[in-house]
Amino acid sequence: MKENIKPYAAHSETKKEQVTQMFDGISKRYDLLNRIMTFGIDIRWRKKAVKKIMVKNPNSVLDIATGTGDLAIAIAKAGVQKVVGLDISKGMLAIGKEKVNRKKMGAYVEMVLGDSEQLPFENNSFEGVTVAFGVRNFENLDKGLREIFRVLKPQGQLVILETSVPENFPFKQLYAVFTQKLVPLFGGFFTKDRQAYQYLSNSAAIFPYGKAFNNILSKNGFIKVENHPQTLGVASLYCAEKP
Repeated sequence: MKENIKPYAAHSETKKEQVTQMFDGISKRYDLLNRIMTFGIDIRWRKKAVKKIMVKNPNSVLDIATGTGDLAIAIAKAGVQKVVGLDISKGMLAIGKEKVNRKKMGAYVEMVLGDSEQLPFENNSFEGVTVAFGVRNFENLDKGLREIFRVLKPQGQLVILETSVPENFPFKQLYAVFTQKLVPLFGGFFTKDRQAYQYLSNSAAIFPYGKAFNNILSKNGFIKVENHPQTLGVASLYCAEKP
């Protein structure tokens, strides 16, 4: 990334500590605001991510930065027998565990507190790894990707869904106004933490996307790297494989 921005720039904690604090604080309104601010399109993006990870019919999938567990649950419903959802935020995980229990998916989905850059799993543990809107929150992107590479089995698949920036006029300009002005204002009104949503907008704006992120994946050992822009380029779906 161009710079390692933090949610609360005036505070001395590390980015990882601040991201944890931020998601704990906004966890109760996170799902609702996601639906509203993406006009529900994020649900469609996740469905596409599920289709991509199911190409090889994996028996085990790790969903990193699982948040409230939407993607992990969807993957389990698609037929994966073992899905582990990992997140650094206790607040987000608590809501995710409630969802898992409410949907009676506890036999298939395990929610685990953990650090994406120090994964608590053995080498070659999972046939697939997914990350939805999480890699831009890694404190050390390369370290996080190397950890993903380590826990993937050979020929295991990685699917990442992440924000990107539209490149064509007028969508690029409209996107900038929406994310930089309206998202922090709206998010701050409902969560009382405008800085959190300003960070989410800023981190999306500077995160490498498209070919730039493909190159980062290749640099960290992944092969068959490809990206698929979504909805006029406001998000991208990345697929890669461990040799």
